[in-house]
Amino acid sequence: MIRSLLLTTALTLAAAPAFADALKFAVTDIEGLEALQQEFGAFKEKLEELSGHEIDLFPVNSRTAAVEALNQGQVDMVLTGPAEYVVINELTDAEIVTAWQRPNYYAQIVTLSDGPTKSVADLEGKVVTFGSVGSTSQHLGPAQVLADFGLTYNVDYQPQIISRNIAVEALIRGDVQAVGMNEGHLSSIREAFPETSFTVIARGRDLPNDILVARADLDDATVTDVKSAFVDHSSELLGAILAGEDNQKYKGGFFLTEVKDSDYDYVRSMYETIGVDTSAFVGN
Repeated sequence: MIRSLLLTTALTLAAAPAFADALKFAVTDIEGLEALQQEFGAFKEKLEELSGHEIDLFPVNSRTAAVEALNQGQVDMVLTGPAEYVVINELTDAEIVTAWQRPNYYAQIVTLSDGPTKSVADLEGKVVTFGSVGSTSQHLGPAQVLADFGLTYNVDYQPQIISRNIAVEALIRGDVQAVGMNEGHLSSIREAFPETSFTVIARGRDLPNDILVARADLDDATVTDVKSAFVDHSSELLGAILAGEDNQKYKGGFFLTEVKDSDYDYVRSMYETIGVDTSAFVGN
């Protein structure tokens, strides 16, 4: 009787489906589970449906925390920006899953239309402000734009890290001569300061895309399942992502799975421009 019961139990367990642990999904620029659920809750549900894998949103409170979580196997996939990616890649050997395109994503140098600064050459010896330290489009990208036009960081001009609205107020007062920002930020400040006219005196090339990476030892079949979801159901996943207010930056974009690490060499050149390497995040 006992032997029969044990045999029945063993057969039942063998026939039951094997549920893998849920995939832990993190985003480096969102802090707190509540904010993460608000922005990515709809996407999480859609990716679960389309990939066949349960997804758990996993909050990280910093870029460094994301690296530690990847290396310790606490998180399986991380969505991050291009500046963060090159450091994460060096410190974790994470595998690229897919790139998330942001239309009109480029760095630019902004001045007052009626001010004395008419060209990049006019910024020699002057103060140029950058936004969030280490940001691709607010710090590294604008610094690279100036380098591409021949100005050496912290030599030919004085770089200062100042939050964007405060920097714009300083620009209007004449305390600084230019502000580095992206296209979306320029639209915002034109709305915030409707009586002031701003001019772009230098624009960089389109920046590399945001990127989703998987921890180095995540099994190939799982990575393939997730990639396939992005390839076969891109419009559905994009629609779910756009349910998040802050995710409107991806509107009109695409998911790209044919992505190489070398596509981010332009970002590595930005680190060189400001005199740091990619072994640590800028500002840490």
